[in-house]
Amino acid sequence: MNRRNFLKAGGAATLSSSMLPFLRALPASAAGDSIVMVMGQTINSLDLHRTGTNRPSYQVAVNAYDRLVGFGVKTLPDGSLSYDYATIVPEIAESWSFSEDGLVIEFKLRPEGKFQDGTPITAQDVKWSYDRAVTVGGFPTTQMKAGGLNSPEQFEAVDDLTFRVTLLQPSKLSLPDMAVPVPFILNSKVALANATAEDPWALEFVHRNTIGSGPFKVTRWDPGQQLVYERNDGWTSGPLPEIQRVIVREVPSQATRRALIERGDVQMSFDIPNKDAKELEGTEGLTINTTPIENAIYILGTNLNFEPFKDKRVRQAVAWSVPYDDIFQTAAYGRGVPMHGGKSFTPETIEWPQPFPYSTDLDRAKALLEEAGFKDGFEVPFFIDLSQSDWMEPAALLIQENLAKIGVKAPLEKVPGANWRTASLVEKRLPLHLETFGGWLNYPCYYFYWAYIEGNLFNSANYRNEEIEAMVPKALHLPVDDPEYIAMCKRMIEIAWDEVPRIALWQPAVNAAYRDMTGYEYWFHRQPTIRGWKRA
Repeated sequence: MNRRNFLKAGGAATLSSSMLPFLRALPASAAGDSIVMVMGQTINSLDLHRTGTNRPSYQVAVNAYDRLVGFGVKTLPDGSLSYDYATIVPEIAESWSFSEDGLVIEFKLRPEGKFQDGTPITAQDVKWSYDRAVTVGGFPTTQMKAGGLNSPEQFEAVDDLTFRVTLLQPSKLSLPDMAVPVPFILNSKVALANATAEDPWALEFVHRNTIGSGPFKVTRWDPGQQLVYERNDGWTSGPLPEIQRVIVREVPSQATRRALIERGDVQMSFDIPNKDAKELEGTEGLTINTTPIENAIYILGTNLNFEPFKDKRVRQAVAWSVPYDDIFQTAAYGRGVPMHGGKSFTPETIEWPQPFPYSTDLDRAKALLEEAGFKDGFEVPFFIDLSQSDWMEPAALLIQENLAKIGVKAPLEKVPGANWRTASLVEKRLPLHLETFGGWLNYPCYYFYWAYIEGNLFNSANYRNEEIEAMVPKALHLPVDDPEYIAMCKRMIEIAWDEVPRIALWQPAVNAAYRDMTGYEYWFHRQPTIRGWKRA
């Protein structure tokens, strides 16, 4: 039996033995006005602002809430749909204007705007929501700062339908930063009614309830099992979606998810493994959509809180030991873009991401370890996320094998998906680990802001460099054609290549498999945006 048939047989067996309860649980209407989607990762909160909320949960902010503005949608050369970073479109705001000096942005809200409970959306709701985002700390507050949105004092409800933002300096990121998932608008009246002295931002209530104005509302959430979106028939920020309901089922088994979409028992399998995307291409009635993720890299992280990794020669040794080609073919199945084998340690452009100047050279790795005082190697636990095991496990096993050849023992430790973000990104306590980050705003300075500034969420390596700390805050707001901006970005890339706390593996792609539906769109946040979905 060949590999493809073996996988198909295994998937079918899993379906027949364990998925009948799943299929019986689906509502009868799933065949008509609903779409059923399966995914392998766990939604751990309905509130993106809550500490530890994981990336799969971001979809709730996108589908159940509006922002002041959003991004448009464009058609790619292959005919598929993608968000359009160059086009800002109205959501809650019907219009906006800048002052001549670029320091004040004034938004006029839609007078017909309503939350899902029918109450009007006011500028006071917008201010409360923005105040919340810049105050709760962690990821949301850091994201807002990227666009120069730092404190409640910058936000003013001029009247019920006018909201004003005052910036400290003009920035290319401010308006796009208002279109990402973080600054979603909550019904402040409902939130305040459920707030407490200990929880003034109603984080516990919003953790389990959606109180937005988006095209859908969450009517059921069984953590670890399913989430149900129902259409918000009173949506005022765009054309009413055609689909009435989307049922999101969490199915950890890769083989089961594959069997479900192959058999047509579900309409969408989102973020499918590269292996399945490659093998399912050409299947009758099934569309496979693969889109490289802008500003994103899968990396091997070396945590500088672990003593050997404080020495950059050790980090470089690890970088020279990685079997990049084998990983790209085995873990990525050749999908995405390789990020190794760059020609020079001095970047010629500020294109990001671009290949790091490392390849597989075990002799060079051994020499660097000896120079750093680790001739006999060392032992370090190597952590991966169980919910991303489709790429992490094969990559980790190949890395582990080559590390052993240079004397580094790296026993694998597997962390459940619901706990991964806290361990890797919030607590930053994993010595050697695989990670991924894709910058929502497509600039190199934005990537460095999140992944190389000390304390910021995606700096899972606990890395600090004084030059980068000084350059990034300034580069964020400079125009992209400014010579100083270009020089800063080249220098940041050069430092990242030399000090290599994050070892680039490849630029990943998002894969979606679907049938009997249309309207799928690729989005930078790597979560399903369901408002345009239709049953075919």
